[in-house]
Amino acid sequence: MACRVLVVHNAYQHRGGEDSVVEAEVALLRSHGHEVEIYFRSNGDVAGMSSLALTRNTLWSDRTPHELTGLIRRFQPDVIHAHNTFPLISPSLYWAAERAGVPAVQTLHNFRLMCLNALFLRDGTVCEDCMGKLPWRGVARACYRGSHAASAALAGMLALHRGLGTYRNKVARYIALNEFCRGKFIEGGLPAERVVVKPNFVDFAAPEPALRAGLLFVGRLSPEKGVATLAGAMARLPNAVLRVAGDGPEAGLLDGVTSVTCLGSLRGEMVCQEMNRAMALVVPSIWYENFPRTIVEAFACGLPVIASRIGALADIMRDGETGLLFDPGNPHDLADKMGWALANPERMAEMGRKARAQYEAEFSAEVNYRRLMEIYDGVLAEQRQAKDASYKIQGSRGEG
Repeated sequence: MACRVLVVHNAYQHRGGEDSVVEAEVALLRSHGHEVEIYFRSNGDVAGMSSLALTRNTLWSDRTPHELTGLIRRFQPDVIHAHNTFPLISPSLYWAAERAGVPAVQTLHNFRLMCLNALFLRDGTVCEDCMGKLPWRGVARACYRGSHAASAALAGMLALHRGLGTYRNKVARYIALNEFCRGKFIEGGLPAERVVVKPNFVDFAAPEPALRAGLLFVGRLSPEKGVATLAGAMARLPNAVLRVAGDGPEAGLLDGVTSVTCLGSLRGEMVCQEMNRAMALVVPSIWYENFPRTIVEAFACGLPVIASRIGALADIMRDGETGLLFDPGNPHDLADKMGWALANPERMAEMGRKARAQYEAEFSAEVNYRRLMEIYDGVLAEQRQAKDASYKIQGSRGEG
């Protein structure tokens, strides 16, 4: 049965993978006959706000309940599905949803509820010092944007809504992107019975057979993506060929490295073309990636992946079957794995075929749609049961 879904998203100033996931999910729902309305805010609006106004809005947005209440009355959604709510939408969203009697589902694209910088990363290494605690250490270290004031505002939001029970009681379901992340969210305090798993997806046709050569990196050139590790590995492989699709603050680390071609940021179809010609995608991240959409795209293109053995990457990847894993932050090990891949094209081609098979079984649009419907059906069934129980209680009181 088709349902009406109100999608809520606070877009980032610089478009990223999360924004693409939201758009893809909306398109998927509409393609199956569901009516979808979008409540959208953009961080481009932050520039016009004072620090005091932004802090107040981060803690509790008055605008969100006001606008959302009117939208709910007009659209009459069955489910509200939130993605990013920080900082303009705020957790006041969940209270407005409850008052309207509409269950809220929240996809967790990062670790913002547990860590101020959302990465569990500090000084180039994994940091879980604030896991399950109030993040006062993150305030002292200015973990959010290098600002003590901004870190304090974000920590205040987390403290306020943990104290109010917002995260524990006002969200019907949390969607983690994999089992590793689900475990971290539960360890951080979210109720286990409300955290379910649904990965990202793409909708790609099977690739045409093609001659593949060289290595590929796709993503933002920033510290957490392991650009320094990648540069160090390439310096040890002067005869390797690496094409880099992306830009960012650490682009300079690849300047002058032998056999590296920097393509800049590419559109989706151009990224797909690069994936259909490469022998392997390299993902050298040094943080707990939630679920890189690039890995799903690579698998859909029949492209095996050479990735860090860290966090969810070690769960998504099947070492020796759909790609190769290496020790995170270790350029020597990465160079060894890339060198082996280049020396064994037939083995890599077989891994690519298995990667495509894993995509079809786990990460295709239709598989993802069925999982999303299971989640919606579950929260709607719980809502009906709660209403029935309430009616029975009221009836028994009336009889007395």
